[in-house]
Amino acid sequence: MRSRDRLAALRGLYGIVTDEGPLPPIPWARALAAGGACAVQLRVKRLPAREALSLARALRAALPETILVVNDRPDLALLSGADGVHVGEEDLSPADARRVVGPGLLVGATARSAAAALAALRGGADHLGVGPVFPSATKPIAGRPLGIPGLARICAAVRPAPVVAISGIDASSVGAVAAAGAACAAVIGAVAASEDPAAAARTLAAAFARAGGVRS
Repeated sequence: MRSRDRLAALRGLYGIVTDEGPLPPIPWARALAAGGACAVQLRVKRLPAREALSLARALRAALPETILVVNDRPDLALLSGADGVHVGEEDLSPADARRVVGPGLLVGATARSAAAALAALRGGADHLGVGPVFPSATKPIAGRPLGIPGLARICAAVRPAPVVAISGIDASSVGAVAAAGAACAAVIGAVAASEDPAAAARTLAAAFARAGGVRS
């Protein structure tokens, strides 16, 4: 898949799986894909590099039709055949990540303001992870939540670059996130904590689409 095709496909539910979450990463990712997630991001926090690469490759094999993004590690993204990498504020810069993965993969970057988002795009990112939109139940995040108005301002400032809204999003808020202009809504606990993760993902993806969040 070409980079522009990957970017165009980045619309809808964006699932995040980890190696320290409540579910094993591969069944978790499969549930997200079965529920209609357009993308799955792998966050590896505990595994050594070789095991992390093995897990990323296993996810790639398990999700051949779903966009796969590796968090923090452009080297693992490239070696595993993933579709992209996401870098945070303390990781490699978007420009350096782009040097590693080349022009064909997606590079996402965290942004907490319009100024930071525009700087990340100038530095080589092609899409943005924007948050925290709401307080997170799964990860300590510094800074005051943006809320829907703050998310909408950043989406407007960077349009047409896709925005992945993150933090605290659930079935009660995913529609508002879509209406604010986000291309994707990232979820962790809203799916992982459910008794039926695939059904939870399906509900979230449908609510996002109903609010106009999936655009051609």
